[in-house]
Amino acid sequence: MCKKNFFAAILFCFFGLLSFCQEQENPEFPETGGDEDLELLLGQEFSLQKFNPGIQKTLAITGIDSQLNLNPHTSSYSFESQVLNGLYEGLFTYNEKTLASENALAESYYISRNKKRWTFRIRDDAFYSNGKKITALEIKMSWLKLQKTPGAPYASLLDCIQGIKEYREGKITEEEVGIKSDGQKLTVILKSPASHLPSLLCHHAFGAVPDEEGVYSGPFTIHEKSEDYLTMKRNERYWDRENVALPEIKIFFSTDEKENSWAFNSGKVDWVLTAFDSSILINKKALNLTPLFGTSYLFFTCKNPVWDNVLFRQALLAAVPWDKLRWGNLIPATTFIYPLMGYPKVNGYSQTDLEEAKDLMQEARKNSGIPEDKILELKMGIADTEYAKKQAQILMDAWETLGVKLIPFKIESSRYYEDIPYLNYDIFSNSWIGDFADPLAFLELFRENSTLKQTEWKNDEFEKLVAQAEETEDFSSRYQFLSKAEQILLDDGVVIPVSHNLSFQIINLEEIGGWYSNALDIHPLKNLYFKEKNSAGIPNIVMAE
Repeated sequence: MCKKNFFAAILFCFFGLLSFCQEQENPEFPETGGDEDLELLLGQEFSLQKFNPGIQKTLAITGIDSQLNLNPHTSSYSFESQVLNGLYEGLFTYNEKTLASENALAESYYISRNKKRWTFRIRDDAFYSNGKKITALEIKMSWLKLQKTPGAPYASLLDCIQGIKEYREGKITEEEVGIKSDGQKLTVILKSPASHLPSLLCHHAFGAVPDEEGVYSGPFTIHEKSEDYLTMKRNERYWDRENVALPEIKIFFSTDEKENSWAFNSGKVDWVLTAFDSSILINKKALNLTPLFGTSYLFFTCKNPVWDNVLFRQALLAAVPWDKLRWGNLIPATTFIYPLMGYPKVNGYSQTDLEEAKDLMQEARKNSGIPEDKILELKMGIADTEYAKKQAQILMDAWETLGVKLIPFKIESSRYYEDIPYLNYDIFSNSWIGDFADPLAFLELFRENSTLKQTEWKNDEFEKLVAQAEETEDFSSRYQFLSKAEQILLDDGVVIPVSHNLSFQIINLEEIGGWYSNALDIHPLKNLYFKEKNSAGIPNIVMAE
């Protein structure tokens, strides 16, 4: 889920371990023998949301850019994910508190003894918004369509499925992929055990997506869309519609900080996602700061000579004034992945060593036959913001002593991430929020065959370690492999970690229920509801005579 976001990146949050069931003999979908067995089979613990239907009304949201990509297969921004989780649903969905996976279209599932065959039972009462039944075949075809969608960033996250990478590359037919459908039974055959699969399948990219536009599998449908707003209405054919409180959600497109703040103060909107001026906010208790599972960083594309050489990159990183580069960030990042609970320590970047930088640069030039007095040009693509310009200036000054001339090229902020793959620059910035609670959500960005990859960097040992992590069933061993892979990424000087940031939002939790701070900054729309009025609550606006 992830997701890129100019305003947010991360700190650590660890989610509970998944509960899995073992494959049982004979029955296709084994009978449950009581509440305990039911909880294991379903992989979740149900708790119906309590709300008063009589007081529910339209929820108004603002702080979203009008350039909204609502194609679940190509979208990658966090604010788009917030909308898409209300329009499309897959086998699993996020728990609104813990973000642990909970069954959605999958009524039940079980896993074979070797952990490589997963069998899902699709709900009999699952329908699209147009009344068409959602079957196992619909899920299969949605996943295969994702693989054939140009520019689909999350397609390779399903490469744990047997044959799906080869299908994406046009080497085999859909019949040869390890996804089999039979009525409401979906069987998925994996190349190796993937304990993170339920968490991964919560993401909107892996939902049930029909071929017909304007048809949805989630709790809401799009009713109206204009240049100024988007209106979503409750999907009356949604399988769990009785537990969807809100009849309508209206999203206003605005990135004007003062306008958004006054809209909240006046009661026009109930939730401001981003872009607001906290200094004019009347109800300060409505300001919500959330540490996120994500990182803001710079990275080398490794497309061009010199900067695809590890020694040259290491020389630059040794000269980075880390304190200055990270100044002003609430949570400085010395590593790429903020360490989760049980994640081994990784040696990050915190020390500036100009002597080492000069020695490394001298060695790199000598090995490459480049004269010591030759000025090396490094092209940096920056967003058209003051923060990005300041960042570029800091690096420009630091690397000048190494005979490196950094040349910044400004890119329109609204198009920055989309333009990265098409520009032949040497270094870019990125802000990434993990799509599931696992280090793989970050390392996938640098895997050789990943559809999320934006660099030409390759490292066989890195690939081997990530593959070993996917094959192991032991939680501790998995983290050992992944931490070693991260260490290689850092040691090779591909990533320049800057910060683990916070999400800043405005929402009055005395009036809105079902909204919880969490590390992926995902708040399932189906769980939101208006609370009973509390006389002790603080109103959004203070009325003056």
